[in-house]
Amino acid sequence: MSAILSLRQYDHDVLVHSHPHPQLVFGLSGCLEFEVAGQGAQVWRQTLAVVPSTFSHACASPGGSRCLVVDVPDEAWLRDALGPHADAARRVLERPGALSLDAFQSQLVAWLAASPVQDPVIARQGTALLLTSLVAQPEVERACLPLARLDAHIDAHAAHPLQVADLARLCGLSSARFHARFLAETGRTPMDYVRQRRLRLGLHLLRTSAAPVGEVAARVGYHSQSAFTAALVKAFGRTPRQLRRE
Repeated sequence: MSAILSLRQYDHDVLVHSHPHPQLVFGLSGCLEFEVAGQGAQVWRQTLAVVPSTFSHACASPGGSRCLVVDVPDEAWLRDALGPHADAARRVLERPGALSLDAFQSQLVAWLAASPVQDPVIARQGTALLLTSLVAQPEVERACLPLARLDAHIDAHAAHPLQVADLARLCGLSSARFHARFLAETGRTPMDYVRQRRLRLGLHLLRTSAAPVGEVAARVGYHSQSAFTAALVKAFGRTPRQLRRE
């Protein structure tokens, strides 16, 4: 490993590899599709992906993206650079997935990205500051998302368009931070979760009411009966009529 910090551009080409050291990938612009340990994530501004050492991971960016990548040095460096924070940092580096950044962490990432990252002093001290900030977040940032409240909101507004920003506001988070935290806690993107919950609600209505299929489709946010039917077949392998009979 020659450099600690590097700026990298990603495109539609899929990269699949592993390395003997932990890695942090901070989004700067665009969206990087990431998968590590079977967990999918989207890395964009205010988010990062954690790749533990030896873990195989895949990434690609159909629309193009730019990231700041930290290749974390060995254990001796970690203890020397982070001191009492080394153990907590190691725990973060051993857990694959996506994390969100607060405003101050985002400013630090942006400053490093605009700096000469090849400078060994900036690379060492910048990486130490980033890692320390990740393990020193207030406990409120680690609280679980209010999934029951989100479920109730989705159910109550199933017939209307729902955006990530709508759900993020319920949690007092930015869209980017909410997306990263939701993915880390549930293993699904917010919109995938919304689609699945709408279909579950549609399934329930089909089995507990005599409402026409088109009406059920409209009540769970589908503008056409055919689109609703196609989604049910894809999710459950059955048409609305078959699901009603069952």
